[in-house]
Amino acid sequence: MKSKVTVKEWVGTKMVYALLLVFYYWMWARQDWHDYYNQIQQGVILFTILFFAMRAGRLYRYGKQAKDELAIQNLRRVDAIGLKILVAAVIIIAFASAVTFIDGRMAGYALVGTVLALTVIRYILFCVVNGKAS
Repeated sequence: MKSKVTVKEWVGTKMVYALLLVFYYWMWARQDWHDYYNQIQQGVILFTILFFAMRAGRLYRYGKQAKDELAIQNLRRVDAIGLKILVAAVIIIAFASAVTFIDGRMAGYALVGTVLALTVIRYILFCVVNGKAS
């Protein structure tokens, strides 16, 4: 990839990180075992290694480029909205756990699912806000 690294690409990459978090939590928290789980685990680990290797090169290139200040400012606005969404979701999960609607393992799934949903919402909001600013 010889193109410039954009803030939009940087925000979109966070969705892959969140998806990897969901897969790794599933590998740690599951309570059953099937033979094909081993292939899934090996595929996720291989993808993680390759993905981080590719991202390291892009990160190095991003550090040398001039920053898009307007996009970074829009990202901060979106992050403020995302923080409010995350706080509301964590409060709901905490109360559901406190009154024993969900157990610890399901609370973990709810938390990693919230992180994944929040990264998707963050990307969509950033595209909308940054598109209006341009």
